[in-house]
Amino acid sequence: MLGIGTTIAAEVVQLPKYAVIGGYTSEAWAKMLDNPGDRATAVRKVAEAVGAKLEQFYWSFGDDDYLAIFDAPDDITAGAISVAVGSSGTLRNLRTIKLITQEEGKKVLEKAKAAKAAYAPPGSREAVGVR
Repeated sequence: MLGIGTTIAAEVVQLPKYAVIGGYTSEAWAKMLDNPGDRATAVRKVAEAVGAKLEQFYWSFGDDDYLAIFDAPDDITAGAISVAVGSSGTLRNLRTIKLITQEEGKKVLEKAKAAKAAYAPPGSREAVGVR
């Protein structure tokens, strides 16, 4: 039983972040010219339908036309979002990228250092770390 003034520390769970980037087909651009809608709202609905959250939606110049940043509980959810929007036929070069924090990146580098010591490149008889 909790008494008056008792505080419960809530654990904050950070969901993984994903970037979805790509372009629109010429047909999609033509439809948006005739009927410009709020793409962020449309993308937000897709994300929420599978338990994810759209953090930000950007349009961009260059090879890609958009960038969406999502919080999703897992890779399967992030993949489902990409498959759902990609199956519309209105997007091109759709890619989903799992984002990692700087702290996770640091752990990757630490683990990569150990892996590099055991790796023998093609054509080599020894591991890189043995040389």
